[in-house]
Formats: sequence, C-alpha cells, structure tokens
Amino acid sequence: MISTFWLLVSALILIAFLIILPPLWRKRAVPADDQDQRNIAIASQRLAELSAQFQAGALSQDQYDEQFAELETALSDDLDIAHPVKSSVSQGRWLVFVLVLALPLVALSLYAALGNYRALTVPAAAPTPELAEINSMVKGLAERLKKQPDDAQGWLMLGRSYKYLQQYPKAAEAFAHAYQLIGDQPEIMLLYAEAIAFTNNEQLAGKPAELVFKVLAMEPDNVTGLWFGGMAKAQSGDFVAARTLWTKLEALLPPDSTARQEVQGLLAKLATEIPEGAAQVESKSAQSANTGRTGSQQLAGIGVQVSLAPGLQAVVSPDDTVFVYAQALSGLQMPLAIVRKQVADLPLTVNLNDSMAMIPAMKLSNFEQVKLVARVSKSGNAVQQSGDLIGIVEPVVVAKTGINTIVIKDKIK
Repeated sequence: MISTFWLLVSALILIAFLIILPPLWRKRAVPADDQDQRNIAIASQRLAELSAQFQAGALSQDQYDEQFAELETALSDDLDIAHPVKSSVSQGRWLVFVLVLALPLVALSLYAALGNYRALTVPAAAPTPELAEINSMVKGLAERLKKQPDDAQGWLMLGRSYKYLQQYPKAAEAFAHAYQLIGDQPEIMLLYAEAIAFTNNEQLAGKPAELVFKVLAMEPDNVTGLWFGGMAKAQSGDFVAARTLWTKLEALLPPDSTARQEVQGLLAKLATEIPEGAAQVESKSAQSANTGRTGSQQLAGIGVQVSLAPGLQAVVSPDDTVFVYAQALSGLQMPLAIVRKQVADLPLTVNLNDSMAMIPAMKLSNFEQVKLVARVSKSGNAVQQSGDLIGIVEPVVVAKTGINTIVIKDKIK
C-alpha cells in the first residue's frame, strides 16, 4: 500500500515537470526592438495629420511641402539605422532548476503538515476509537452487573447499549433482568419485546406480542405500543385488527411527520390485503357481543349527555377536542368505550357501547359498574394532561337505562 502511494506521487510530480519545464528550457529568438516598423507607423500618422491640416486650409502649399520634406528626411535617417535581432538563450531557464527542487520539497512539506501517512497502514475494517470505547464500557458494565445483579437501572442501560451495538440476544437478556426487577413498566416492556423480536428475525409472535398488548391495556394511546401492536396483528394475518391499531396511531402522530406518512403507507398496503366485506363482518361480531349476561338481553349501551359549564365558555375554542368515555372503577384505566368530538358539538348526547371498545377483552359489557368521563383537551391528546377541563360521574350501573348527565366544570392541575 505504501509503495503504491509513493509511486503514484512520483508519477504525478513527473507529469507536472513534463508540462512546465519544456517551454522554459526551449531557446527562443526574440527581436531586440522592431524600430523600423514603429518609425514607419509614426511617419504615416504624421503624414495623415499634415494632409488633414492642408485640406482644412490650416497650412499653405509652401508650408505643407516644407514639413513633408522634413518628415521624409527624418524617416530616411531612421530606416538607415541597423537593428540587430538577439537570440534569448538562457532567459527563464533559471526557473527550471528552481522548480525541479522546489516542487517536490513543497509538496512533501505540505503532506507532512496536513496529511496522515499512518492511515496507509490502518486496516479498512479497524474499529473507530469511539466504538472501541463503547465496547470497553459495555464489557465493564456487564462484569459489574454479575456482582450486582439487583441493579435494575444498570440492566436497563446494558440492554440499551447492546441494542445500540445491534447485539439483540444480549439486549433481550439484559431487558429481561430489568423487567424482572422493575415490573410492568411500559417503556421496559416495549424495549424487551423489540429485542426479542429482532432476535427472532423481527417476528413479534409469542412473548413480544404478549408484552405489547399488555402495554396497550395499560396505555391505550402508547404510540410505540400501537406501532408494534399493528405489526404483530399484520404478521399474524389479522389485517383488520392491524388497520384498527394503525388508524388510531395515525391520528396521534403529527400531521406532517415522516412517521405518519409511513403509517399511511402501511394502511394503504393493508387495504389490499383485507378481503371485501371483512370490516362489516367485524362490526356485526362486535354488535353481537353486546348480548347481556342473561343470554337474551341485549346491551344497548350507556346514554351520556355532556355540556360545558357556562363559566368555562371563554377559555375554550370550538376546535378543542372533547373525549367522552367509560372507565373501570378500579384497575386498568384504559377506556372501555370512547367517543371523540369537538367543543363546537356541545351540548351533545352519545351512546357508549361495546362497538367502541379499544381492546375486545376490555368491553363495557364485562363490567357491572363504570365511571363516565368527559374531558376537553386543547392538545387533542387522548392521555389526560394538566390544563384539561373535565367532568366525571361515578359509579354508573352499566345495565341501567336512561341518560347520564355530565357537566365539564373542573380543571386538571
């Protein structure tokens, strides 16, 4: 490698010499001064001036003849002078010797100051100092955790490090330790699921899907959970369920984001996979699930009338989002049924039923009593945030008929 480099440098310098030196070394004949041509040109110009003055009447005939004779005599005298031609033998040749010495010296000096000749001996696949340092730190952390196996945050950091290094089996093992120590924390569960999936050729079936849908039961609007959930359903062939999850994810993503465009592309692809009429069949199945616990009794749903307290009209905008939903009185706080409207629609009346369930296993008809919530969200986020306006009614008997009234009057702090 080094010898090839210096051969290339030598060839380039030689080419430069071949271009620059021959014109400098070649002899050139250079006239000392082409005086005759210059004298003739001057005389011609003077003769033209005399003729112009004579034609204009500024000179008489005698004056013109006299000055013409003087001009003729002067030109004759000038043309009798000999003007030798000199041959330039050595002009510019001194540059040849300067360049032969200076060009290589300057080039090598610049390379010594700015170049890195050691790079010629470094193998192409050698790890960068940064990657080598990361590997060393990860190795040290793994050794420490063998002595301190109860360090949950350490296992979490180790898992993230292995994930960065794309060592997914080791990442899955580290996240498993963190999950065992910390418990059902959505972030850890999703990291664990992702690592297992990448270990299994990006397949989410089995443990990864179990973890993902457990997260969605805890946080229905978890963006990462919705992404993985839709992927798990699509991989299992349940394209209708995948569409449901990704449609919800699309609504939660920023309008002009790359992520939303990607989800829209996946939804367009799913549309070609879903058999015609499958959505209608799913809707009918959801409606048939509304059958009551007596076997023949049909659950019509819960009627909810929502209004905004008069004193809050000035602090909301007609475009603000209104969520109306039912929750279990205890346990997981995911909506059992949810409707999305706007402040401009208030006051309004809705019917919450099983067809609005987020997850089939968490339906309104599975509970005897629930809590009804109406919330105004300026951000449009389904997750409750500080500054949202809210109204709550509880407990509400699911099987009881009639309309339940909610007045949005409190502010979340």
